[in-house]
Amino acid sequence: MREAALVVQIDRGFPLVETADGRRFRCKHAVSLVKGADVRAQVGDRVMVDVADDADIAQIAAIEPRTRELVRRDPAERTVAQVLAVNFDTVIVAHPLHELNERRLERELVLAQSTGAQVVVALTKADLAESSRQVESVLAHVRAMAAPGVEVVAVSEHDPASVERLRAFIPAGTTAVLIGRSGVGKSSLVNLLAGRDVQETNAVRETDGKGRHTTVNRSMVALPQGGYVVDMPGVRGLGLWDSREGIDAAFPDVAGHAADCRFRDCTHGGEPGCAVQAAVTAGELSSERVASYVRLVAENAEQMEKNEVAARMRGRGKPRPRRRRR
Repeated sequence: MREAALVVQIDRGFPLVETADGRRFRCKHAVSLVKGADVRAQVGDRVMVDVADDADIAQIAAIEPRTRELVRRDPAERTVAQVLAVNFDTVIVAHPLHELNERRLERELVLAQSTGAQVVVALTKADLAESSRQVESVLAHVRAMAAPGVEVVAVSEHDPASVERLRAFIPAGTTAVLIGRSGVGKSSLVNLLAGRDVQETNAVRETDGKGRHTTVNRSMVALPQGGYVVDMPGVRGLGLWDSREGIDAAFPDVAGHAADCRFRDCTHGGEPGCAVQAAVTAGELSSERVASYVRLVAENAEQMEKNEVAARMRGRGKPRPRRRRR
């Protein structure tokens, strides 16, 4: 019998789906999906599955069109895209407040902005800050870094109100994807949002608030208000993949001035008529932020060139994002 289902977990490449009546089946893919097109279902996919009456395993026969994808360069293959999650409304970037890493956060914001979804920064472990003054200082700094429209909230497991503020960004009928490196407290955050222990956590050291990462698969967790949050293993590598729009969205101040440069291919490194360098001189942009923008644009351009070369070698023309099984 064929019926609709939702992919709620990916564990070592094998999807777990849930049907409308709550039944769950581990799945394999139909040959037609993996031959030629090499398509794989990801967390959040709406699929059609063939289920036998006496079987506990099903077959994914079709994958419905996606509204959006969270994509990075596959860390194992330099010219292959890896899809991490699909069909979501919000990306929550979890980043520890007490050890802010600006370069890492910039990349996380680019990855999130590239999806076109609402973006929220959750500054975790706010209770480890030295003082309330530090909390407010970091909040202000990250808000200045983020693009307009990006919400920034400080979250502490000892402050239920902060959890409620974050939960409000995942109303009924919506899905949020939670990203961040290992050790930022994503599993604990999922448990707080769900109001119950759904993800295993390990104790953290009192000295620095760090602990061993525990999430080993990508999974959707239902929240009390009716929404979902997708937790996944720590995203260590953040290789860019066709991310120019995401870069411009994460750096709208720099991109806005770049559009006024005399030369379309301006590198903002000293060319005449460079509106970006003029803005730096006028104190409208920081040189550090411009340097980050230039570096990310150059990295993305290099990656796109590699993709084109790989596509020509494969004889396929324009490169097609391949889905690598985990």
